[in-house]
Amino acid sequence: MPRASFPKRVICLTEETTETLYALSADELIVGISGFTVRPKIARKTKPKISTYLDANIDKIVDLKPDMVFAWSDLQANICSELIRAGIEVVCFNHRSIDGILSMILRLGSIVGKQKEAIKYISQLQKNIEKTARLAQKRKICPRVYFEEWYDPLITGICWVSEIIELCGGIDVFAENRVFPDAKRRILADNSEVIRRSPDILLASWCGKQFKPEKVKVREGWMEIPAVRDNHMYDIHSSIILQPGPAALTEGLASVMHIFDRWEKSKGIANEV
Repeated sequence: MPRASFPKRVICLTEETTETLYALSADELIVGISGFTVRPKIARKTKPKISTYLDANIDKIVDLKPDMVFAWSDLQANICSELIRAGIEVVCFNHRSIDGILSMILRLGSIVGKQKEAIKYISQLQKNIEKTARLAQKRKICPRVYFEEWYDPLITGICWVSEIIELCGGIDVFAENRVFPDAKRRILADNSEVIRRSPDILLASWCGKQFKPEKVKVREGWMEIPAVRDNHMYDIHSSIILQPGPAALTEGLASVMHIFDRWEKSKGIANEV
């Protein structure tokens, strides 16, 4: 009689599923990863790299004989369609929020037979989120924050980034844009709108490219912005803030919290812990 079974060989086209499988002690299932993977470090050292973010070596993936390939979002739709035509089973997650990240972890764990481990891991992440939120509620003043995902054209933050800003006690000055899952609709038509919204803090994560404050300072009129004038501009590495997975809820959350604490101290207001 046929028996149902969990996948024994999987490929991860983005970093968050790789990091999650390692956290669930299911890393032995991974037979291929994205070349952009940096978390965890051991994955980059030990797993074959079979893709970039928008392209993949389809022949190499087929040769690895995966039971399943994990992808993320419409950005990898072309890769997914090629793999499906090649007879490979594909699961493409498409989440954009903190709740979505936690749901991805639960579903991924269930798919590979690690549901109990996934539930335990989610509980740990939720406790960290709740602790951060409690500390953030003690802020005397809430910084107005502008998150810049790209600089030409200017692109504001995706949903989970906006939510993290609020969790840490900040006010996302472009919070209305987080309803748009795609970057195209988060492009600012008028760069001077940032000046009008007058953020106290500028957070930048230029999709893996190094942030350069000097480029911001020469933008017309931007020295009027408190964040630029007072030099409260901070680079957050994309691997911990733009990854739709555990990194955003651990190191990403901690990094934003630390920046807000630093800004608050600069104003002479101590956060009561």
